[in-house]
Order: sequence, then C-alpha cells, then structure tokens
Amino acid sequence: MTGSVDPTREAMTVFRGLPLDRPIAMINLLRFRETAAYPADHSDHAGTRTGAQAYAAYGRAAAPPFARSGGHQVWLGRPEQTLIGPADEAWDLAFIAAYPSGEAFLTMLRDPEYQAAVVHRQAAVADSRLIRCEPSEAGAGFGQGRPA
Repeated sequence: MTGSVDPTREAMTVFRGLPLDRPIAMINLLRFRETAAYPADHSDHAGTRTGAQAYAAYGRAAAPPFARSGGHQVWLGRPEQTLIGPADEAWDLAFIAAYPSGEAFLTMLRDPEYQAAVVHRQAAVADSRLIRCEPSEAGAGFGQGRPA
C-alpha cells in the first residue's frame, strides 16, 4: 500500500481557492519508512539512512526557506497511541507549523532551496497527513475559542 506523501493537484487547487491572505496552521502527522527510499540517481540511494534520519536531513535543508516564509513551529510531539481513529494510523511524529498566510506557505513551496530539500522528505515518509487549519484563539473549554 502506498501512503500519502505529496499533495495532489486537486488538493493544491482547493488550497489556492481558500483565502491566501490570512494566517494558517498546518497539522503534520508523519510515519517514516524503516529505510529511506531515495531515487536511484540520488547520492544517498545506496545509503543506509533510516526514514527518521532522512526526515532530519529534510528538516535541516528546509529550515532556511521555512524561516524566510515566516513559518514557525508551534508544537512538536511523538504520538504514543491513537485513542480515536484507525489503529493502523500510528504516527512517528506530529507537529503544528504556523505561517503568516496561505501565500507564505505557497512561497515556501516554490523556493528552489525548499524544492531541493523535498527529496529527503519523499525518501523519509511512508505516510502522512497535512491538514490546513484556520487558527483561532483557544478558549477555556474543548472546541471553544474565537477566530484569531
């Protein structure tokens, strides 16, 4: 079974149809490959990097364009158990990244330095979820708050 690694054209069309001029938060859920799967023409193809190591390489390489886009990491954690949801959707890493706007996120994706870094993400990830959210100010109870 092939996991979800890159956004589809359809998903990106929907993304571009949402407001691009306001802040967004992106929930990231990641499951890594046991061994990174680099393309045959990549220098790390015959290497022994784990998926987690390849994702760390992606993080280092993508950090400058992420910062240039105004992005910052809001929260990072290692999921331990899925209480509600499919049991086979276990994740190795979860984080929330915030961007000043949808356009800032798209600008990062178009950055040549970011595009060069993506090979590490593609080699690392067996399955993932990337969920765009409209940030809100948190309230005192569950699911309560105000638009940010």
